[in-house]
Amino acid sequence: MPTDEADRYGLVGAPSSDELQSLSHLAASIFGAPGAAVTIFTATREHRIAATGTEPSVCALGESLCSQVEIDDAVVVPDARRDPRLAGHPTVVARPGIRFYATAPMRSPDGVLVGQLCVFDHRPRRTSDAQRDALGFLAARATDILELRLRTRQLSASLDELTQTRDELARSNVALSHFAAQVSHDLRNPLMAVRANAEVLAGEPAVREDPELAAAVERIADAARGMAAMIHDVLSVAQEGGRPTWQDVDLREVVDRVLLDLSPLVRQADAQVVVEDLPVVRADPALLYSVLLNLLDNSLKFTRHGVPPQVRVHAVARPGWWRICVTDNGAGVPPGHEHEVFLPFVRARGEGVAGAAGHGIGLATVHRVVTAHGGRVGLEPAPETGTRAWFELPVDAPAADRHDAT
Repeated sequence: MPTDEADRYGLVGAPSSDELQSLSHLAASIFGAPGAAVTIFTATREHRIAATGTEPSVCALGESLCSQVEIDDAVVVPDARRDPRLAGHPTVVARPGIRFYATAPMRSPDGVLVGQLCVFDHRPRRTSDAQRDALGFLAARATDILELRLRTRQLSASLDELTQTRDELARSNVALSHFAAQVSHDLRNPLMAVRANAEVLAGEPAVREDPELAAAVERIADAARGMAAMIHDVLSVAQEGGRPTWQDVDLREVVDRVLLDLSPLVRQADAQVVVEDLPVVRADPALLYSVLLNLLDNSLKFTRHGVPPQVRVHAVARPGWWRICVTDNGAGVPPGHEHEVFLPFVRARGEGVAGAAGHGIGLATVHRVVTAHGGRVGLEPAPETGTRAWFELPVDAPAADRHDAT
């Protein structure tokens, strides 16, 4: 006989179940007998966990009446004193002893014997096949009750774990918001200095007299202003409850602005960047600038040694979505790391990658911004070599933000 099933079901020492108590009463009523019990086995003991006409109890397994009868199905003993298996048992010999005994096995879904449902009387009884079948049915229902209790306990444990995970995520979000606030503060000061110095330079006679130099200084000032706006918007999304500012955004214009700001890197890397037709979407322009800046910056920086980067930006129309793809010919992301690179501070570049410096913040920002837009983001291998980074945005703005569309 069994096992540790009683421990698995959490029955030993647990309060009696009202459902099992009612089931034992029903079993006794079907036979018109005064007593019935639900018994559970451990490796050494029998635990009577619900009973009618007797009290719950514990006894050694070899001492119980149930342990004297090996059963695969419901068994009925009309008179225990005439049954060689039971005639000498103390509970039968005693006065008044048990004369009528019926039992059916309780088995787990795996077929393991968990216990028995027993019915007994102090006088012999004749029974019908229907009564025996009913006892087997009730024994199966007793096991169902145990399984339900087990699943309830497991569900409760899972809910506790989910609650703990939710609380940990809440704490992480607070920490991330504080981090974003600190980083934005640390970045604003040097950006203000860059912008101020650019404005001072723009007023210098030597700059005013040189159109090419004046244009370069103006680009520096514009980039500083754009970066300050991006930091402000990214920070607002990083803060709990931060939401994008919705408006029509021409993605081609955003990509052109990003490439203008990255033009020194494009020239330095001898990169070829192809931009195909891109749609107008409902989004926050500063936040989309941040997304495309991070994706294009990665494609231009994380390259194979000695291989000039080739980058393609294109859009794919899907039902209800626009998928924007940035494909490069770099070394790519090691297999199995395509999801974790969107976590904060995670970097997963392969060996032989040029320009691999970074802090693991860029793609985490991309994920957070795209998610705030109700979109999705991912990485996959490019058709030949390299990586295809993509993000999807809904064709329509969220219903709650329709009022911004005017």
